[in-house]
Amino acid sequence: MAHPAELDRVGVVLVSHSREVASATAALAIGLVGSGDPAPVGTAGGTADGRLGTSAELVLAAAKRVDQGMGVVLLSDLGSAVLTVKSLLAEADSNGLPFPTRFANAPFVEGAIAAVVTASAGGDLAAVVDAAEDAYRFRKG
Repeated sequence: MAHPAELDRVGVVLVSHSREVASATAALAIGLVGSGDPAPVGTAGGTADGRLGTSAELVLAAAKRVDQGMGVVLLSDLGSAVLTVKSLLAEADSNGLPFPTRFANAPFVEGAIAAVVTASAGGDLAAVVDAAEDAYRFRKG
C-alpha cells in the first residue's frame, strides 16, 4: 500500500515465537498510528505449521512483502527469534533479504509501536531503528 503522498516507506517485520503475539502486536502498533495509513507491517510468528518457534522462511517472506524500497526493520521477541534474524542478516546477500534490512535491538511491543509510528510518519531507516531502540528508555513509573 503506497503512502498518500506517493512516498514509499520503511517496512517493519515483527518476529515472534507465537503467531498470535506477532499478529496482536502488529494490530496494536497499526492501531496506534492513528492516520489510517500505516507503513507496511509484516509478521513472522511461530513455525509454518503453526507451532511455537521461529521460521527463517516466514521472516524472509514477510520482509519481502513489506519492502517498498526504503528498507526493512526487523524486531524480534527473544532467543531463537533473535538468532534467526541475525542468521538471515549474516547471509543477506545469498538469501534474498531486501536491501537494506536492519535489526532493531528493542523491546518487542514498545519497539514495534515506535517503529511503526515512525515509519508511518515517513521516517527513514535510521530513524525507524532509532525510535525502536529508544523504546528501552521508556519509563513506566
